[in-house]
Amino acid sequence: MSLLEVNNLKIRFHGRDETVEAVKGIDFTLNEGETLAVVGESGSGKSVTALSLTRLLPPAPTCQSSGEIRLDGRDINSLSARELRKLRGKEIAYIFQEPSSSLNPVFTVGYQIAEAIKLHIPGEKDVTGRVIDALKAVGIRDAEKRYKAYPHEMSGGMQQRVMIAMALACEPRILVADEPTTALDVTIQKQIMDLLAEIRQQRKMSIVLITHNFGIVSGFADRVVVMFRGEIVEQGQTEDVLRNPQHPYTKALIACIPRLGSKQERLTTIDYESLVSS
Repeated sequence: MSLLEVNNLKIRFHGRDETVEAVKGIDFTLNEGETLAVVGESGSGKSVTALSLTRLLPPAPTCQSSGEIRLDGRDINSLSARELRKLRGKEIAYIFQEPSSSLNPVFTVGYQIAEAIKLHIPGEKDVTGRVIDALKAVGIRDAEKRYKAYPHEMSGGMQQRVMIAMALACEPRILVADEPTTALDVTIQKQIMDLLAEIRQQRKMSIVLITHNFGIVSGFADRVVVMFRGEIVEQGQTEDVLRNPQHPYTKALIACIPRLGSKQERLTTIDYESLVSS
């Protein structure tokens, strides 16, 4: 049985003048120890799908969602607020994009990681030691010193490592990485992806990678789901999709990947009119 099952998920946002159907009845599964990449451009519904896994979306009437989300057979939509607090961070943890916005600027990074540990592992006697171990595990040097640092005293790459340490501190079963390399330079992007690959191998955890970049999917994800305007247009084993894409949108995304040795003067532009009409 799959670890996570999403069936007929629909998400609508209601504004003053219009209703936006962000996700239009999608289905996918995540197996134990598997890495699933959800790929698509901004606005395709990737991030709201990720947030719906633990009901982090805005409440009704602003947002309405329907469908079925099951973790180990449990219906997440039927959980109480108390049960959801136990689920978030402990069983499903997030690495959000833009760590500078996700970290609280008035608290030290050690305090913020410790807060998650105290919430989900109340019996932990050495919280400080566990936080320092978490910082060391993600490659932060001088972890004892960094424990007392504030987010603004760290680079973007270091802040993202702190976010990863915070997500892993309570040993979740599923890690959701939402555009984890956004706003980082190419060298740091590779370091973060290598770190996630190492963590996946060591801990055998399941990962959902949300990204617009097909370039970081190859060699990292086992399966890929391609989203376009709130729908899944293609899914399958990563290498199969990369080698033989079936949907025009998938082909267009792959064609946008810059390649060494390419003589193209400009990157490929996606023809949306032809995609909508196809």
